[in-house]
Amino acid sequence: MDATPINLETAIPLEARIAAGALDFADVTALKWTALHDAAAVVAALARIPQQPLADELYDFAGAVAGAPHYYRELIEHGVDDLTAIMQPGIAALIAVRSRGGDATAPAAALWQEFTAARDALLAVVRLRD
Repeated sequence: MDATPINLETAIPLEARIAAGALDFADVTALKWTALHDAAAVVAALARIPQQPLADELYDFAGAVAGAPHYYRELIEHGVDDLTAIMQPGIAALIAVRSRGGDATAPAAALWQEFTAARDALLAVVRLRD
């Protein structure tokens, strides 16, 4: 985790950076990666899987690939987008099951397994680069 202090007087709020189109690859990837893990935490809760702290390698995923060649960043970006494509309909289905009073534990566990397998594959790609 980066412990560099933030200068709040000169920092540009994230909303302003998004509006100005000033986000770079690392910013966008970090936002997507964080959103995926937030969604995965909900899936884990529905699957009744105890939450564990994220490993250090998960925190700086975007930073680990930010300086990589374009083709490598593109591979990672597609992988993150594919993982998002898995999670979005899966979570929608879990919400539908729960809203009808059903038990979403088993399908949530299956989605959790798919998420962790895809996430671990992306992490393996990052490790191969090192």
